[in-house]
Amino acid sequence: PSKKKFCLKAAKEHKIPEDLNKILENKVLETVSGLYYVNMSVVEKMCLNGADKEGIVSQSVSSRSDLISGVYEGGLKIWECTFDLLAYLSEAEIQFTNKAVLDLGCGAGLLGIVALRGKAEKVHFQDYNSTVIDEITLPNVVANCVNEGNRMASGDNRKTSKPPSKRPKKATCLPDALARCRFFSGEWSQVSQLLLSSDKPFSKYDIILTSETTYNPEYYSALHDTLAQLLDKKGHVYLASKSYYFGVGGGIYLFEQFIEERNVFRTSIVKTIDKGLQRCIMEITFKDSS
Repeated sequence: PSKKKFCLKAAKEHKIPEDLNKILENKVLETVSGLYYVNMSVVEKMCLNGADKEGIVSQSVSSRSDLISGVYEGGLKIWECTFDLLAYLSEAEIQFTNKAVLDLGCGAGLLGIVALRGKAEKVHFQDYNSTVIDEITLPNVVANCVNEGNRMASGDNRKTSKPPSKRPKKATCLPDALARCRFFSGEWSQVSQLLLSSDKPFSKYDIILTSETTYNPEYYSALHDTLAQLLDKKGHVYLASKSYYFGVGGGIYLFEQFIEERNVFRTSIVKTIDKGLQRCIMEITFKDSS
């Protein structure tokens, strides 16, 4: 029973604070793949000093684990499959212009930020933990809007060779990129319910990006149903995953099998990375989409 209670973590929409400088206060910015992101160890120290209302950092430290089922789902780290999916989006020239995009299980939000940079009409970010959204995702999106202002507005995808910026610039003039974003925390089915029952107009997503979300087979039903409820009939899901997650039991082929049994989606492994532990990119579409 306690596990069920945890797995239904209530959904919440996070408002973007008016004072954007506060979001970047005491944050140290670094760059990866041409994107700004906050230094995680600095965030963790701040969280241990009281910035973490959920207490996930102290629990993660004391249990020496990056995952505590139903409590903390790994959003304080950038996992390697995120970089696989970033590379694939660039190689395959996935077009985001005027698309509605969801970064599901977003963590640092790098996938959604790339979609924003690619002129997506709207980008929504979701993570299980509210601390991750407040302390990592939102600051990363703001940092990329402020520091990359003109570049994001123009959708230019060139990589930056600038060294890490130790001091965020003042958020003086913000392009419209941030106005195209919404941020949510909570368990997947709860977030779906919040979106679908909201008074705000909601259109389904053309593209859902998700990385390292197939590690726990107990979550497959919620993940599958969330994709089925929120994806547009002609939409595409791009999912990056390891072939197998030792110690947790999930993996891309197990999730693919789960999808096949449900008979709602068709799947295709569009890229396999064989360096070290095998990793894959899977594209998912509705069976009746063609």
